[in-house]
Amino acid sequence: ASYGSLARFTDVKRLRTFLDTTVIGFGGDVSDMQFLDRHLKELATDESYEAEPTLDEDDDDSSGFSSKPGHLNAGNLFKYLQKLMYQRRNSFDPLWNQILVAGFDSASKPFLASVDLRGTSFTSPSLATGFGSALAQPIMRKYAATEEDAAKLTREQAVEVVKECMKVLFYRDARSLDRYSIAVVSKDGIELKEDEQLEKQSWAFAERIKGYGTQTV
Repeated sequence: ASYGSLARFTDVKRLRTFLDTTVIGFGGDVSDMQFLDRHLKELATDESYEAEPTLDEDDDDSSGFSSKPGHLNAGNLFKYLQKLMYQRRNSFDPLWNQILVAGFDSASKPFLASVDLRGTSFTSPSLATGFGSALAQPIMRKYAATEEDAAKLTREQAVEVVKECMKVLFYRDARSLDRYSIAVVSKDGIELKEDEQLEKQSWAFAERIKGYGTQTV
């Protein structure tokens, strides 16, 4: 996270989980990200307490009722965030973030979508924010140009593509670090790793760049 032109904070985490069903990624302003993070935690708490009661004969409770998990999934959570971002834009008080939401929709199909500070939203087989939208997207589209292509990827292949994207971004951003967070969403839950290290780095290509290394006149 930057403070003006200074890459000041090196431990800011930009991935959040929601109810163990959805991963939310934030690009942009850190303070607005923190506001949204608190808001989502409150929403998750409300969703947990407002679970629909259902009759359960095996429940030890004398009332005979048990709580049914909430119904907020990646699809309808994204709709909520899109309306929130659009409302803040119309109030001339936008949240300066681009948000990615990944998980499953109401039909249990993979869901990936983006919304920005203007409330502009869309879905795609692959998405990126910031620097990644220019450099990582072409790599991901090579492997997942369509929903059908994305469905053919194994978990291991998808993770390797993301790792390759992170390596390319690190090579081309002088202010980035070689550590990152990565999350995998499946029907079994979410696996989130927040301190991954770039592997197999090679700077051999730099020798072909004009201006690299010691200069001679």
